[in-house]
Amino acid sequence: MDFMIGVDIGTTSTKVVLFDLKGQMQAVSRQLYPLYHDQPDFAEEDPNEIFTAVVTGLIEVIQKQQLLPADIKGIAFSSAMHSVILMDQADQPLTRVLTCADNRAEKEAEQLKTATQANALFTRTGVPIHPMSPLTKLMWFKQNQPQLLAQAKQIIGIKEYVLWRLFGRYVEDYSIANATGLFNLNTLDWDEPALALAGIKRAQLPQLVDTDYQLKGMNPAIATKIGLAMDTPVIIGASDGTLSNLGLNAIQPGAVAVTIGTSGAVRMVAPTPQVDPAGRLFTYYLDRTHWVIGGPVNNGGVVFQWVRDQLFPAEQAQAQRDGTDLYEKLTQLAAAIPAGSNGLLCQPYFGGERAPLWNAAARGSYFGLTQSHTRAHIVRATLEGIVYNLNAVLQLLQALTDMPLTIQASGGFAHSQLWCQILADVFGQPINIPASIESSALGAVIVGMKSLGYIDSLDEVKTLVTTTRQVQPLAANVAVYQKIMPLWAEVTEKLTAEYAKIAALQQELSRK
Repeated sequence: MDFMIGVDIGTTSTKVVLFDLKGQMQAVSRQLYPLYHDQPDFAEEDPNEIFTAVVTGLIEVIQKQQLLPADIKGIAFSSAMHSVILMDQADQPLTRVLTCADNRAEKEAEQLKTATQANALFTRTGVPIHPMSPLTKLMWFKQNQPQLLAQAKQIIGIKEYVLWRLFGRYVEDYSIANATGLFNLNTLDWDEPALALAGIKRAQLPQLVDTDYQLKGMNPAIATKIGLAMDTPVIIGASDGTLSNLGLNAIQPGAVAVTIGTSGAVRMVAPTPQVDPAGRLFTYYLDRTHWVIGGPVNNGGVVFQWVRDQLFPAEQAQAQRDGTDLYEKLTQLAAAIPAGSNGLLCQPYFGGERAPLWNAAARGSYFGLTQSHTRAHIVRATLEGIVYNLNAVLQLLQALTDMPLTIQASGGFAHSQLWCQILADVFGQPINIPASIESSALGAVIVGMKSLGYIDSLDEVKTLVTTTRQVQPLAANVAVYQKIMPLWAEVTEKLTAEYAKIAALQQELSRK
């Protein structure tokens, strides 16, 4: 058999997934690495640890299947967006990887939001102004470490670092570039006014290429170590969000992809770039006839993890001793609570928020707590709050595109019947769960297959992705959520004005 490999570089792990040419997953390797929080608002990774994870993952899937170099027809990459690494004149990292979760540029983002050029900048780049974006991160360097920024020979992200280690070239695809805030989505080139804001020069940025671009001539020592031929085609691919839509078969007009992992997102595809006039949704390149529009949320499974660790520590310790998954038990507890959690509402903004608020100072809260509420109510309210927030993004998306909707869902949450049911009930429509939940890696492979001529069009994804099940909304639950969501939105709006105050107070108290 012939195989393709998808490499999905994420914020906390890299997944290397082996597919046959029918899109069926044959093997997977997941390599973890730490996220460093050395200072408040910092969220960094070690680029060498991630490169090691990529190499280790490739070796693992190849050895699992006992593949020969000739069996592997290509490798394609997916990567998390918004990362920044400064490289020195000797092509060594001057910094760690600043990830999308790094909020050090909060002040720069807030200042830019009020600048006269803010609307024009967003219209050209399609990237909401937020500390996540490399543009604002570079503005932070410009303001706080200008000498370090001046030393940078190249300014890249994590995928570009991995490819440099493999091929000795600095190249960046249009999709990842589009997410930097430094890229003009109309010209498909770096945006000079944005570069001026960041305090950098075009020469400090990689060569731009399309998402189907092929690299060959891998470092011989690394190729041999992995078990690859030097001339194995490596397709540069795109960003994980855009590729997830592709891997879910959600690239037709009106098809929406919803993902919940550590974070989450709601996205759909349009044939031309459409920009939200209010700056609340992103517009990212997949290829010249597929543009992904949507909103990312910070607060997905990470909030559920907080509930597990902070409210169920004894149970978590026991689960670790038993080698069991506490999440399954918690969802069973939540399933026994009626829809709406007896009026307990969760604003799940534990890590600031991107869409729909775009407010790094946002904070989480539970509203409506009474003595009758239990830990099980808190678990269910948390799951519901995460989905309420995703629904708020969906409403923005539908208002912009005015398209009928079908929902494709993926991510770790898709393993949970309860969470999928909550999603169907809050959205008020069926949820389709594709067979492969490794949608970004599959999306990368589909781009690679088109680049190599195995398929003629990305639209052929419909022959490669099958739906395993469909979750239907329950009418009684839909009615409850339709009653709750306006109140949830009203509470969120009223608290928004107070987020900056509580964030400032927390910073003040943490210094004492």
